[in-house]
Amino acid sequence: MDTIRLIASDMDHTLLTERGELPPHFNDYISRLDKLGIDFVIASGRSLYNLETIFPEIKHKISFISDNGAVISHKGEIIFTNLLKPADYQAMARFVEDKTEGIPILCGLNSAFVAAKYKIYEDYLNTFYSKTTLVEKLDEVTVEADKFTVYFPHEDSKEHCERVFKPQYGARFSVTTGDAIWIDITNYGVDKGQAIQTLGKELGLKPEQMMAFGDTYNDIEMLQAVKYSYIVRNADDDMRQYARFIADSNDNFGVLKVIDQLISDYSTEGSPEGVKN
Repeated sequence: MDTIRLIASDMDHTLLTERGELPPHFNDYISRLDKLGIDFVIASGRSLYNLETIFPEIKHKISFISDNGAVISHKGEIIFTNLLKPADYQAMARFVEDKTEGIPILCGLNSAFVAAKYKIYEDYLNTFYSKTTLVEKLDEVTVEADKFTVYFPHEDSKEHCERVFKPQYGARFSVTTGDAIWIDITNYGVDKGQAIQTLGKELGLKPEQMMAFGDTYNDIEMLQAVKYSYIVRNADDDMRQYARFIADSNDNFGVLKVIDQLISDYSTEGSPEGVKN
């Protein structure tokens, strides 16, 4: 096996259990990786400020690919942003209201913005955004924002994505789904794959020195960008084609099992020859 210097993992349904919990002793694993010179990356559709609240003790020891790659932070320093134009996300807000049953959400750099009439969903949305600002009219907001998200409470985002959003926005923006409840829209070319390539270039790494874990469609480009690509066993059925290996499920801490073996191989041999799946 090549010498691994970067490990990236999706959050929801990959690193986190179905109860939304981190694997046990996760911070200890980060310290062990750090001593081996291996960077750990959280790659998520969540915003940076939300991710940092989940990892308060180690946020300056790891990297974050947030909002599906629109913002990249390395050990406490933002090294990349790709912002939407206000005219574009204002038009998206009007489109969602007029043409769909989804709930439009503007992902600003420091807060998510939602129309006040959707206040009933505020507590749930704060699970993912940490901070939600209610506004009278979303299509009149002008802030620095890197992603536009649509929430589908009826869990039909995939159908809406293919039938409505990709025809409308796919030629000019990156459009992807997260689970069955989210559609995420960022500037064209923004995805986790582009982000991990940008971070790898910043750190002087090649694809064969990088490993990544994912479970669903917004992880595809990231899995394709690295040599050592894993899906967790609970991944969407058609994700197998995008990964070279399968890790155990998120509830069985599959990501940590692979990392544990990698650390063990480094400790006993100095440079591992392989990672079993």
